[in-house]
Amino acid sequence: MRHGLEDVEGIGIHPRFNVAPSQLAPIVRQTDKGYQALMARWGLIPSWSKEKPKFQPINARAETVSSSGMFRKALHCRRCLVPADGFYEWQGAKPPKQPFFIRMKSDVPFAFAGLWEQWTPTGGER
Repeated sequence: MRHGLEDVEGIGIHPRFNVAPSQLAPIVRQTDKGYQALMARWGLIPSWSKEKPKFQPINARAETVSSSGMFRKALHCRRCLVPADGFYEWQGAKPPKQPFFIRMKSDVPFAFAGLWEQWTPTGGER
């Protein structure tokens, strides 16, 4: 993120060229006390999972998010916003693919819809 988002309560928001899956990124979620900004790892592990899976989903499709057991509980109970100033879309039929940076025409920050989970190695929903 290049501008428009400042470090909120010391959570460590600072400009980065790219955020990749498994890295920490800022999210904003609603709590019973208001809105909370925090850093979260990109990649979802369902709260009911007994162990950390080899591959964690990084995107949920709008067409199937409500019917997927992987996302259903988070969709209803744990939504968040993921602030950004752009994202990369990869184009090309085969490698090497070309990255294209997509942003708002006005160059202002925006937010993606996100889902979050809280997971512990023993599993069990909270």
